[in-house]
Amino acid sequence: MEKLKTNQRKIHRKITALSAIPLLITILSGIFYSIFQPLGVDAFWLIKWHTGNFGIINLQPFYSIFLGIASIISIMSGISLLKKN
Repeated sequence: MEKLKTNQRKIHRKITALSAIPLLITILSGIFYSIFQPLGVDAFWLIKWHTGNFGIINLQPFYSIFLGIASIISIMSGISLLKKN
C-alpha cells in the first residue's frame, strides 16, 4: 500500500510541476495588467500572455483547457493523497 502512495505522490508532483509555470504566468500577467491599466499603461501583451499567446508560440486554443484539466487533476490527486486508509 505504501508503494501505491509513493507512486501517487510522484504523479502528483509531476502534474503539479508541469502546471505550475503556466499557472504562474497566468496569475502574474493578470495581476500586472490590472495594476497597469488604471495607471494608463497599455500592456496588451500581458493579456496575450494571460491567454496563452506567447508571440511565436500561440497556445490560445489549448491553454485554458490545459490549465483547467491540469488544475483539476492536481486537486484530485492531492485530495486522494490526504485520504486516510
